[in-house]
Formats: sequence, structure tokens, C-alpha cells
Amino acid sequence: MNFWETKTLAQMSTEEWESLCDNCGKCCLNKLEDEDTGEIAFTSVACDLIDLETCRCTRYSERCTLVPECIDLKQHDFAEYNWLPSTCAYRLLTDGEPLPSWHPLLTGTSESVKEAGVSIGSYAIKESQVTDLEDHIIEWLQP
Repeated sequence: MNFWETKTLAQMSTEEWESLCDNCGKCCLNKLEDEDTGEIAFTSVACDLIDLETCRCTRYSERCTLVPECIDLKQHDFAEYNWLPSTCAYRLLTDGEPLPSWHPLLTGTSESVKEAGVSIGSYAIKESQVTDLEDHIIEWLQP
């Protein structure tokens, strides 16, 4: 069995934890929360630290210092992962769901994320190019 099928997120090594990230970049998109309903709306606006070609943070080890709003997932209660996109491995595993068929741990290639249409690299823009996040709210069709 694979480590993600036998271990909880809390039991995983740093290397195992990091390998769960498919580098889709969705968690780096700016989000808006409806004050009345608590509903989270994703935007197509990404943090300025993300490389939109690789969908990886260019300053990963410093991200939470450089961007105080950035969340280190490992520092949070796993039950709070409901704000993550439904395709996120951390959320899926927390909810007892399997990894999607396109996940790099299953396909052996990072290209499978782009091929499945899950990567933000084809449509995201950097936050320094935007004045009003509400103009960039998106809804995803699940792959």
C-alpha cells in the first residue's frame, strides 16, 4: 500500500507531506469570504510569489514571513481544510477520499496536473496586476 493510504497526515514525514502537493497552485489563489454565509469564493488572482509556469512558490521557505496571510497547512488542524479546493490531496485525504487519478504520485509525472486541466498556470494572473479581486471571482468545473 502507498504511504497516503496507510498514514494519517499527522503521521507523514516532511518528504511524504510535501509529495502530496500536486502543484496545481489553487491554494495560492486569493480567496474572498462572504461575511454572511462564510462561503469561500476563489479568484483567478495568484500570490505574487508563485511561478505560474511551475505553479510553485518562488520563496517557499519564507512565504509565511513575506506574506503574512499565507497559511502553512501543516500548522493547522486538518479539520479546517474545507477552504481548500475539492481536488487538493490534503483535503481529500482528510475527508477519507482517494487521490485523483491525475495526481503525480499516481501518474509518475507532474505534467498530469496540467493535462487534467487542474493547474492554474493557464489562467491565473499575479495580484500586483489587479486592483479589485471581486472582478476575478471564478467557479471551477470539477475534472
